[in-house]
Amino acid sequence: MKCLFCKVDNDRVINSRTSIDGLSVKRRRACLNCGRRFTTYERVEESPIRVVKKNGSRVNFDRNKILTGLLKACEKRPVSTEALENIVSEIERVIYDKFEREVDTKFVGELVMQKLEILDKVAYVRFASVYREFKDVKEFLDELKPLISPAKKKVKRN
Repeated sequence: MKCLFCKVDNDRVINSRTSIDGLSVKRRRACLNCGRRFTTYERVEESPIRVVKKNGSRVNFDRNKILTGLLKACEKRPVSTEALENIVSEIERVIYDKFEREVDTKFVGELVMQKLEILDKVAYVRFASVYREFKDVKEFLDELKPLISPAKKKVKRN
């Protein structure tokens, strides 16, 4: 594996861990040339699934696109990258379990929103505002109402 920093193919594996779902291996490596460390992931190559976009076009499923969207939604939030990578792995597993060739982008987006709603409400609202393409403040507030109403029902007891 070439080092990300010095581009020399001379490293050793320091640590290997299997992912929670058992479908990938995370390897921590040390470059023997420059001494820096980096992480690689090894996955089983599966037959590609195509994502059918809103406009009808089709693109290959790319887990990095989901991770990028999650990173943007969780920017400056107390959410670890590892938690986001776990969500992406869960979503990817669901997609490969349910579909053989194609998945609708709406299904993927709804999965992401389900995971974000549990993980971080602010990130959920950020993602929803982009994903659902709110046209006005009313639509935005309609999305917030279910998140706010459970908080109002809580009563402090002495």
